[in-house]
Amino acid sequence: MEFKTVASLYDSLKGAVSGSGAGAKVLDEKVLRGPAIDNIIYNAVFNPNREVLDESRKLIKALAASLGIKSASIHNLYEAMGRGECGGFTVPAVNIRGLTYDTSRAYFRSAIKNKAGAFIFEIAKSEISYTEQRPAEYAACVLAAAIKEGFRGPVFIQGDHFQINAKNYARDRDAETAGLKKLIKEALDAEFYNIDIDSSTVVDLTQPNVVEEQRPNFETTAVLTEHIRANEPKGVTVSVGAEIGEVGGKNSTEEELRAFMDGFLKKLPGGMKGISKISIQTGTSHGGVVLPDGSIARVKVDFDTIEKLSKVSREYGMAGVVQHGASTLPDDAFHIFQEKGAAEVHLATGFQNMVYDSPSFPDALKKEINAHLLKAHADERKSTDTEEQFIYKTRKKGFGPFKHQIWTLPEDRRKKIGAELEARFDLYFDKLNARHTASFVKKYVG
Repeated sequence: MEFKTVASLYDSLKGAVSGSGAGAKVLDEKVLRGPAIDNIIYNAVFNPNREVLDESRKLIKALAASLGIKSASIHNLYEAMGRGECGGFTVPAVNIRGLTYDTSRAYFRSAIKNKAGAFIFEIAKSEISYTEQRPAEYAACVLAAAIKEGFRGPVFIQGDHFQINAKNYARDRDAETAGLKKLIKEALDAEFYNIDIDSSTVVDLTQPNVVEEQRPNFETTAVLTEHIRANEPKGVTVSVGAEIGEVGGKNSTEEELRAFMDGFLKKLPGGMKGISKISIQTGTSHGGVVLPDGSIARVKVDFDTIEKLSKVSREYGMAGVVQHGASTLPDDAFHIFQEKGAAEVHLATGFQNMVYDSPSFPDALKKEINAHLLKAHADERKSTDTEEQFIYKTRKKGFGPFKHQIWTLPEDRRKKIGAELEARFDLYFDKLNARHTASFVKKYVG
């Protein structure tokens, strides 16, 4: 249902909601969790009237807060993990590129069932662009899903790979950094209280030693961390992550980690909170390595590096290392992450693939998306790419242009896709030993 005015939005909620805007409260949760919340979030994403769209987003945030659902930072939990006060689990962080409301609902259902509190919703800088989901929209989808599924407690929403573009940085360092600062401020305003800075892209391997190689990285990370601390709301310590090795490049080393951390801490003003986790490279790549038939090659992860660098990271008070590019790994690999001390694992492409490849995803729509990709992104196709390889590598860019068609799939199809996703979330909570973490979150986050 598309509302023409703000008044018609509130008229549809009589008996379910009292007040308006930031002062709105839930009167009847059962009624709200029916079609009402579905209508609010639809308007928060698609309404062409900016006033109605903004009011819908504001309303979702207020209603979530009145139910005890709050956007939060995982920083304090990660500090406790770094001190050894809790652990033995790896936190799943899921990038949701499309069907965002329904996928978030499946994630919450699985979390509730598994008594999980430590789990993250995230979206990368690049994904914000090609999926056409700005931070305020993404946060609204997550919070609306929490309302719909009856979740209570802190919700961790993360800006993933807030990345420095190496070419732009080389051309104009200040302009590139300023652009990322602007995105960080936008994310903080949308209550993304977890930000992963990625300036590993400017590591300079031509330098004579590892400290100088990492210098552009740790100096830029320090500047952006200061920016986050200057703009985080009172009472919130944003969880900040950094990265020392570009995913898809050479595996990270202890020497690189120590060089980065020692340099970063010297650059950070005294007394300022630093980072709570560090991303490393262990042999994976985003989306996996695509074979000519469109399937994914099996990748060997260097779990020994995860174990070694997680131990070193905890010397600096961090929770451990972060693993990127993991969702295309075989199921039998995931239990090893928590056994080796990984703090967090990022999962994206696998869930994207589940949506596209579900028997419930319409063949006609998939063909339409593929035809669009072949035409709109033809300039990205390498001469060696088969059609299957090219479509696999670019299918992530179908979620933005086809957002409305995917969002409005028939309910029975969306329910079946949601059930498939929920089962996958169940598997990850189990394999990562991330079940029953709600008690840790309650103790350290509130």
